[in-house]
Amino acid sequence: MQMKYLCLLTAIIVVNPCINAQRTHLGVFGGAAAYTGDLTSKLFPKKVTKSAIGISLNYEISDLLMLRTGVTYATVGGADRYSNKSNLVMRNLSFETKILEFSSMLEYNILSFNYSKYSPYMFAGVSVFKFDSYTYDKTGQKYYLKPLSTEGQGLTSYPDRKPYHLTQVAIPFGGGVKFAISNNLRIGIEFGLRKLFTGYLDDVNYKYVNQADLLVERGQLAVDLSYRSDELVGGSPSYPNKTDQRGDPKSKDYFYFTGVHFTSRLTNSSKFHTGCPVNVY
Repeated sequence: MQMKYLCLLTAIIVVNPCINAQRTHLGVFGGAAAYTGDLTSKLFPKKVTKSAIGISLNYEISDLLMLRTGVTYATVGGADRYSNKSNLVMRNLSFETKILEFSSMLEYNILSFNYSKYSPYMFAGVSVFKFDSYTYDKTGQKYYLKPLSTEGQGLTSYPDRKPYHLTQVAIPFGGGVKFAISNNLRIGIEFGLRKLFTGYLDDVNYKYVNQADLLVERGQLAVDLSYRSDELVGGSPSYPNKTDQRGDPKSKDYFYFTGVHFTSRLTNSSKFHTGCPVNVY
C-alpha cells in the first residue's frame, strides 16, 4: 500500500495543472550503492560496491524547502570472504540484491538560491523498497535465498521465525552540497542513508537451525547455502548447532547511496520570482 501512495503522489505532481511548472524540477541521479549489515561493516567496501541510478520530481515549496519524490534502482551486496575477521571468513556467506525504491522526502537548503550560487542541504522522508536477495553456489549457479528459509523462517519446526517480506519501508536521510549552474539548472553532490526495519536484506539475522530440520523441509540446497565453510580449503565440514549465532538480531541493515543529483526546472524561470531578488547568471 505504501508504494501505491508514493506512486500516486508522484503522478499528482506530474499531472496536476495547479502545480506551478516554474517551481518544478526534473532530476536524474547516478552514483554508487552499498550496504551495511552482517556481511560487511565497511563504508563502500571496494569489492562489493555497486551502482545506483534514479529519477526525481522536485517541487519548490519555498526558496529553502523542496518536496522531492523519486525512484531509484540499485544493486548492493556483501561477502564474508572480504572480511578482516577470520571467523566471518570461515562462515563464507555472500549475497547480492537488486533494489527498487520509491521515496518521498523534504529537502532543506541552508542558503537561498535567490542570493547564493551554492548551498549545503539536508533531506529526510519515507521510502518503500523491494528486494530479493540471491547468492551463487561454487559452480556459479544463481539461487534466491528467501525460499530456502536459511534461518528457519516459515519452517513448521520454528513457528517463532516468520518469513520476512520482500517489500519494506525505510527512512531515507542525508545531505550534500548543491550548486546553481543557472536559474534553471542545479547539481548536487550528496550522500543518503536508508535506515531499514529488517535485518534480512542479506538473509542473515539470527541463529542457525537444526540441519536435519532444514533438510527435511527445504532440501539439500538450503543446507548447502545456509552454511558454506565446507566449501573452503581448511573450512569446517561440521554444520553448526542450532544455538550458534549466524547473524546479529540486535542490529538492522542499512543501504546507502552517494553520487550526483542533477535537476532542471521544467520551464524557464527568467520571469519567475517570489518577491525576492533572483540571480541572473
